[in-house]
Amino acid sequence: MKMAVLVYEYPPKIVGGLGTYAAEITRKFVLMEHDVSVFTMNDDVGGLPTREIWRGIEIHRPLHIDISDSLPDVIAEDIKKWGRGIQLFSKILIYNYLSASKLVNELIKKESFKYDIVIAHDWLSVIGGITIKKESGLPLVFHVHSTERGRTLGNGSEVVNNIESHGARAADLILTVSHAMKDELLKLGFPKDRIRVCYNGVDPQKYNPKASSKQIKELRSFYGLKDDDFMILFIGRLVGVKGVDKLIMAMPHILQRIPNAKLVIVGLGGLQEYLVNLVRTIKLQDFIKFRFEFLPEEERILHYAACDIAVFPSLYEPFGIVVLEAMSMERPVVVGAAGVSGMREIVVPCGEDQCGFHVNPNNPADIAWGITSALESTEKKEWLGKNGRRRVLDEFTWDKIAENTVTFYEQVVKR
Repeated sequence: MKMAVLVYEYPPKIVGGLGTYAAEITRKFVLMEHDVSVFTMNDDVGGLPTREIWRGIEIHRPLHIDISDSLPDVIAEDIKKWGRGIQLFSKILIYNYLSASKLVNELIKKESFKYDIVIAHDWLSVIGGITIKKESGLPLVFHVHSTERGRTLGNGSEVVNNIESHGARAADLILTVSHAMKDELLKLGFPKDRIRVCYNGVDPQKYNPKASSKQIKELRSFYGLKDDDFMILFIGRLVGVKGVDKLIMAMPHILQRIPNAKLVIVGLGGLQEYLVNLVRTIKLQDFIKFRFEFLPEEERILHYAACDIAVFPSLYEPFGIVVLEAMSMERPVVVGAAGVSGMREIVVPCGEDQCGFHVNPNNPADIAWGITSALESTEKKEWLGKNGRRRVLDEFTWDKIAENTVTFYEQVVKR
């Protein structure tokens, strides 16, 4: 199959889980002997190659032109309220239209490329996907990793909502990342007969619990942890839906049971200053350490290896690749399981296959209960971790996810 894939983030420009997903899944497609062309964003200064081959994948990155000064004349009031964010919207529009133009006018018409399918990820790329389908007649698959209403807890952009709805109507197939997300899409009016669920995955060879004890010791020392301290790890965007503030509020409850517990929070986001002030207010500076960075993958793996437990108390999490990463590293996990939570489907909370705990992410005491329950003994902690890795190997390897995804694509192409 010859695939055209539109995705907003792709190596070396990775912002979050979408970039990780796109890099891993497209590589697996190539290893399965499919041809893949990726259309993605260039960096802010246009410094990345506009066309290159990387790991057997042809990558196109159109150069931006700034149309933000003209946008207020032609866009909805909703977007005007974005303030400086109007420049981001400008870049997204240009990326979509230039990608669609390059694919249709250059690759298909001039260079006689023969594509079988066009694949667009989230609202960030579906404008281009809709355009390509109209111009070329190719079937369109719309991957929905999250929705605007979910990400913003109902306070998002109506324009983005409309783009998502338009993409759903135009798509021949809608792939989403969990049954929880499928339920959300149905409530939003997405066409039921076109929605299918296909999970994300992880590379268990890369995320392998065998790590250097020297490196682990050095990392724990970097955060001021002693040998007998328990390291609680959060990695992710520091935004409201991730529930980091509630995790911080859970620490007093945790310290009553585990006085040598330390919380390490790694990530970037708009809540950084608020979280620092929150820690200062409840006087937990000695127990909570921040690292405001986006970690490269090798460092992220080392953090999982160094921690005793990974905690992700999200209020909204359609899937949560970070949970799979921690499980693959044989670490017990505690996850938010209220509302739209794909993590609820990943993490087994009881029985002989238990690998973690489900908690109410709005309740700091409940988060603390999950953490202290997982850490009540060394044997239990190790048992939960081994169950988690076994579940990853059984259900969530990229090989298995890629095979399932291609099966859905082939059904669309045949139709």
